[in-house]
Amino acid sequence: MLDFYKGKTVLLTGHTGFKGTWLSVMLQMAGANVVGYALRPPEGESLFRLSGAGEGMADEEGDIRDYQRLKEVFDKYRPEIAIHMAAQPLVRESYEDPVYTYGTNVMGTVNFLECARLSDSVRSVLNVTTDKVYENREWHWGYREIDALDGYDPYSNSKSCSELATHSYKKSFFDSLGIPVSTARAGNVIGGGDFARDRIIPDCVRAALAKEEIVIRNPYSIRPFQHVLEPLRAYLMIVEEQARSIEKQGYYNVGPKEEDCVAVGELADLFCRSWQEGLSWKNVCDDGPHEAAFLKLDCSKIKGRIGWEPKWDIQKAVEKTVEWSKAYQRGENIRECMERQIRESMQE
Repeated sequence: MLDFYKGKTVLLTGHTGFKGTWLSVMLQMAGANVVGYALRPPEGESLFRLSGAGEGMADEEGDIRDYQRLKEVFDKYRPEIAIHMAAQPLVRESYEDPVYTYGTNVMGTVNFLECARLSDSVRSVLNVTTDKVYENREWHWGYREIDALDGYDPYSNSKSCSELATHSYKKSFFDSLGIPVSTARAGNVIGGGDFARDRIIPDCVRAALAKEEIVIRNPYSIRPFQHVLEPLRAYLMIVEEQARSIEKQGYYNVGPKEEDCVAVGELADLFCRSWQEGLSWKNVCDDGPHEAAFLKLDCSKIKGRIGWEPKWDIQKAVEKTVEWSKAYQRGENIRECMERQIRESMQE
C-alpha cells in the first residue's frame, strides 16, 4: 500500500502531535517527501522529538490559524497530497478555552481547505475529524455517516463544524475542480508516545512508570478504542483510493470491531495485566465536565468502499502500547521500535 506514496510530496498539518508523528514516520518509511506544518510540541517529553521525525522531513513551524503562513508553505512545496490533522484535540481543554478550540478546529480547517483550493498541485485532500462529531443519543448501535452531526462539548462541536466546512468546500469548489476530498471520523486511539493529559492510556503509563495506582474518572464509559496505526492506515488508503478514482471520496467512520468497543475500566484492566508488576487502578469520579458515556461507530462504509479492515484487536493494541512504553522506560531506540511496529501492522 505504501508504494503509492514513494516520491510524492505530502503536506501534513499537525505533524508534531501524537498521531501526526506516527503518520510522519509511516510516510518517511514509504519514501514520500513529507512536509509538516504545526506548532512546536509542548515542553517536556514529545514523541516528535523522541522519534527524530523532524530530521526526515520539511519541518515548518506555524499556527493553523495563520492563513498567510500556511499559504506560504503550500506555495513553497506544492504538495500533491494534503492531510489535515492539526487540532485542539482534548475535551476538557475545550471547556477551559473554547475560543482557542473553535479558532483552531474550525477556522484552521477553513484555512487548510482554502490553501488546498488555491493550490495548482494538490490532487487528493483528507480532513481528519473525530467520532465525536455525531449528535450522541447514547445509542447502543454504531453511528453511521448519514446520522446527524452535533457534538455536545466545544471540542466535539468544533469538529462537527470542521466537517460541515469540508462538505461546503467540496460542493462549492473541489467538485468543479475535480479534486477528491474526504473526511475520516476516527475513534479513540491508543499507542506508544501519547503524553497528553486527561487521556486514559497516557494516565495509565504515567502511573505505571511512577509505580503508582492508576486513577480512572469514568470507568463505565464505552469508547471505540483502537491502536493509532489502525486509523493511520485507513487515512492513507482513503487518500490513495480517491486519488485513483474520485468516486471513492466520502465521509468515513474509522473504528474497531464491535467486540473491541470496551469500557474505560476494561481497558485499564487490560493495561494492568499487560504491564504486570502489580499495577492496579481505582475509580475516582471527579465530577468533571460532560463527556459522552456511550459511543460506537458503524464502519461498514469504509470496509465496503475502501477495503479497510481493523487488524489489531483491543488486547493487541494495549500490548503494543505497553511494548513501546517499556522500550521508552529502558531508554531504547524509539524510532526503531516505531518502525518495527509499523512494519508489523502493515504485514498482518
